[in-house]
Formats: sequence, C-alpha cells, structure tokens
Amino acid sequence: MSRAHAVAIIGTGFAGVGMAVRLRAMNVSDFVVLEQAAGLGGTWRDNDYPGAACDVPSHLYSFSFEPSPRWSRKFAPQTEILAYLKHVADKYAVTSHMRFGCKVTRADWDAADGSWKLFLGDGSIVRARIVIAGTGALSQPSVPAFAGHERFRGVTCHSAAWNHGVDLAGKTVAVIGTGASAIQVVPALAPQVKQLKVFQRTPPWILPKADRDIVDLERKVFARLPLIQRLLRALQFWMFETRVLAFSIETRLMWLPKLVALSYLRRQVPDPTLRAKLTPNYEPGCKRVLLSDDYFQALQRDNVELVTDPIHELREHTIATHDGREHPIDAIVYATGFQVGDLAAPPFEIRGPAGLSLAQRWRLGPEAYLGTTVSGFPNLFFIIGPNSLLGHNSMVHMIESHIQYIASAIEAMRARGLATVQVKQDVHDRFNAWVQTRFRRTIWAKGGCKNRYQTSAGKHVAIWPSSTLAFRHRTARFDLRDYDVTRNAASSKETNAWQPHA
Repeated sequence: MSRAHAVAIIGTGFAGVGMAVRLRAMNVSDFVVLEQAAGLGGTWRDNDYPGAACDVPSHLYSFSFEPSPRWSRKFAPQTEILAYLKHVADKYAVTSHMRFGCKVTRADWDAADGSWKLFLGDGSIVRARIVIAGTGALSQPSVPAFAGHERFRGVTCHSAAWNHGVDLAGKTVAVIGTGASAIQVVPALAPQVKQLKVFQRTPPWILPKADRDIVDLERKVFARLPLIQRLLRALQFWMFETRVLAFSIETRLMWLPKLVALSYLRRQVPDPTLRAKLTPNYEPGCKRVLLSDDYFQALQRDNVELVTDPIHELREHTIATHDGREHPIDAIVYATGFQVGDLAAPPFEIRGPAGLSLAQRWRLGPEAYLGTTVSGFPNLFFIIGPNSLLGHNSMVHMIESHIQYIASAIEAMRARGLATVQVKQDVHDRFNAWVQTRFRRTIWAKGGCKNRYQTSAGKHVAIWPSSTLAFRHRTARFDLRDYDVTRNAASSKETNAWQPHA
C-alpha cells in the first residue's frame, strides 16, 4: 500500500518545519512531512543532554517570520527551542501534515512515474514528485571505534542520544570529547557525579559566553514593541556577520579573538600546568570556536580530572590510556559530534535514474550545487546539504535561504508546467570547483589543525566558505538556466505534478 503526494519533506527540525510553513504560504497543500521519531524537533529534540543550550543568541536563532518575545535567556536552553518549534508548527498549521514514527530507509527514483518512492521502516511506501531532505548535516552521531569497546560493561551513551533512564549520581563518569556538547555537559554533570574524567584529544578555543537571564521587563517590551526586538536581531546578525572577515577573507584578523581567548583562559585557570593543557596549538576558527562561562571552572573542581593522554583501549570497567594508566569508569558519555568529512554519507540510501547511488556519487566526499541539488538526481533538494554549515553566524539564516531557493524552484515548476528539474552537470561542477578554491583562503584550511570540515584527502565538504549574505544572494531566485528540465503533458500552470497520484 502506498500514498502519493506532490512534496515529501523528511525531518521536523528547523528545516522541515520552516519548509512546511513556506509550502502552506504558497498554497501547496498536498505535502507530507516524514519523521522517524515520535515527535518533532530534530536536533533540539535529540540533543537533550544536561546543560544543552544554543550558542547563538535566542533572537537570532529563530525564524525571521516568527520572532518570540518569550525567551528566558540570552542563549536559549534546549527545552525552550524545542517548545518554540512546536509553537511554530502549531501556529502555522503544519503539524497535521506530519507523520511520526516514519523512518525513511531508501529513496528510489521511478522514471516511468516521474516520482520518488520512499521506503519506510514499517514496509510502507510514500510516493512524491519532489523530495526535500531536511535531515541536516549534523544528524548522524559519530562514536569512535576504540579497541575493546564491545568489552566495556558500564553504561554508554552519546550526547545526541542521552540515556535518561540512568542515574549518574555517585558514579565515576567519563566524558570523551571536548567539543560543543562536552563544554555544556561537563559543567552540568560535575556537581552530580562522584568523579568526572574528561578525555581531551585537542583543546578547543573558548570565549566567554556572557549568558544571562532576559528579565520580565525586556520580554514585555519585546511583546509590545516588536520592532525593538527586530532591531536587536538585526544588530546581532551584523555583529556575527562581520566575523566572516577573519574566517574567510583575511585570516590574520584572528589575532583579536585569539588574544581575547588567551586572556580569558589566563583569568579562569591560574594553574599553569592545567592552563598549558587547555591551550590550543592551532589558530582560532580552524575548529569550532566555543562559548562558555563555566567550563573552565568545572575542570578545576576537586572531583574532575582532565585526561590528555590518548585512549589505548576500553576494558570491562576501565579506560586504558597510552601512558599505562587504567581509569575505573562506571559510565561513558561520548561527546564526539557527528559524521562529517570522511564519515559523511547520505541520510538514507538514495538511488536516482538507472540506479545511480548517491553514496557512490559521494564516495570522494559529499557535494551539491548551493548545498541543495545534485546532478543526476531530479526533484531532490537538500536543506543544509554539503558546504552549507557556518562557522560565524546563525544556521537558521542559512536554512531560510535554502527554503527560499526551493520555494522558488517549486514556483517555477508550477508556473511552467515542469515535471522535473535536475541541475546541469557543468553548473554543479563549476560551483564545487569554486567552493574548493575559495576554501583554500579560509581559516579552516590555513589554521593549522585537522578539522571535521574536510576529508582526509583535503576536500572541503561542510562549511560555506563565504558570507551568509553571499549565500542569500545566490539562493534568492531559482534560475532555470542552471537546470535540465522535462515538462508535463498537462497544461503549463495547474499541472498534474501538483495533484496526488491515482
């Protein structure tokens, strides 16, 4: 048994919810949103570890069309962001289009029918003329394959799949990793556990977060005078956007954030031995620059130890490091991020015309035109696909740019009676050649570190190497000249591409 729709959106994070809202605004009613989990939220549903919060200001990390005066903090906690997404979905009446517990396992292009067949985990099939993958670039957790990992008898979990059924109080806990999730979970766990061991491979650059409560008076002003909130959002956007100068244009400008970070480290960590372990040996920005007001303090608690010797193997109840030590451990938290770079892969099996596999197409690293379309795969769009992540501003801004581009594509298809659009190979290749050339000028290539944004062969697959303004300009309008198209047999406007299959 199968059902057919004009559009299928996969995922219910900011990308899926925002795209669904836009389709409703365009009077496209025949669409479905498929979600593998039991509720919406994407990243902000799954990453509910202790201390989880955003590192972009709340007013900026929200949809431009739906500002919220209700944020409680300058940097919103996970629970509030998840509640915000539910509010948007309900207010704009897109929740009824969502089907939960529907894991997409494979997508096949049916050339005879001119549609995608989406195979779900329960054995059912959904057909759609257009598929929009809003699964995000950071949705598949990465867990290191340490020797002996199968022997460990304690509790393990990834920060993106927190085990709320386990009480860690009074236990000795290992946090492996010192990235964006670790610097939030470590201060949250430290007061609760008997002992916390933080296993660090590479120290991150950390700047003060300067988080604070948003007081009731401010919330009342934002509610009654929304223009003030919009002005604050615009100010925050431009403050963040100027950072692109140091990330992508003139990397020598990184001396200023480096000076601020080193000064902050000196003030927070008086012990020179510990401070040396926490001092990076690469330039700020090469890896993600982190914000925290309490991570350094947490590492200096009596029950917390920073371990910098590499992990040799896991044993039944210990972690053995290369210096010969064995660390007794009751539970392991993997704060080790997501699959990007060499690990990056399509969110599920995707096969285009003649069985062309996207995984095979991406065997040397993911790439797409404007992070959205891939040559050889008609009517398939990604939101935050390859080379769409940011190092300097709000991802919601990028998501809205993608949504605008896809909406423009759908409008063009409706207006011209098009059955399929497929980015031309030469357009696709020229764009990706530009990305690789542009990347070589950025801090991610020149910063002296090994980061997750590129493959081991040096191919840049993750970050947008320019400004968000440049991306917004390039995605403002869908240009049919960049695409090979086929037409419907029906009329040029209200065509059968926008009606359910028989």
